[in-house]
Amino acid sequence: MTKISFLSLAALLAATMLSAPAISQQQQSGSPPGQQGDAPPGYGGPQSGTPSGDGPLWPVLIVTSVEVLRSERGPGGLDVVRARGLVTSGGWGQPHLIPINRGRPLDGVLDLLFQSNAPGGAAALGPFMPVEAILPVEAGHPYSGVRVRAANNVVALKALPGYAETAPPRQDCAKCLGKYFVAKGAGLPAGATAENSVREEDLPYKLRIIKPADGIPSYALNPNRLTLVLAEDGRIIDAAWD
Repeated sequence: MTKISFLSLAALLAATMLSAPAISQQQQSGSPPGQQGDAPPGYGGPQSGTPSGDGPLWPVLIVTSVEVLRSERGPGGLDVVRARGLVTSGGWGQPHLIPINRGRPLDGVLDLLFQSNAPGGAAALGPFMPVEAILPVEAGHPYSGVRVRAANNVVALKALPGYAETAPPRQDCAKCLGKYFVAKGAGLPAGATAENSVREEDLPYKLRIIKPADGIPSYALNPNRLTLVLAEDGRIIDAAWD
């Protein structure tokens, strides 16, 4: 039987937190990062970047580190899993870890999904925001390691207690507008330089590229997908996380 000490809802919300003060301040003020006043007209529409905190549950964009802390105090002691990651805007809320395996896993690894409440609509471009969540696990558990999954990557810890991390992506696309988009394997278009272009390989997450002659067959929300709208010359003229 899996021995995971699930906290009460109130305790869990107190234990799982948005680690950067900026993100809580943005949620209180109602203004997403990088946006002053009303959102300009464009692809994201009037809901662009609207903070929610109680929107649909989605995996966070990227997990950056996993740590297991061991406490010997109290009856039986306790292991605490601590995960850190990145989300696309300040509109995310209530990050937490959910076990996705049942009972004793064959490989001895506790598999966790790192998820959060996503914004209720498209989010404007801006810097990624750090999030953090913890999950206590009772002493005597059968696990020899921990694996935390996000929407775009996995970080695994093979020995407990311990710490593992991965480098964050080089590009958050916060300053993509007006730059040239360079697809994988393609050369720089006329007029493009390394400074005024964005390479697809530097965007390690799900992309939707809309060219001038493209239709849009579906508009299902995916808050971890970056949509880039291109001009005839390949420049990014509009964008949103949706």
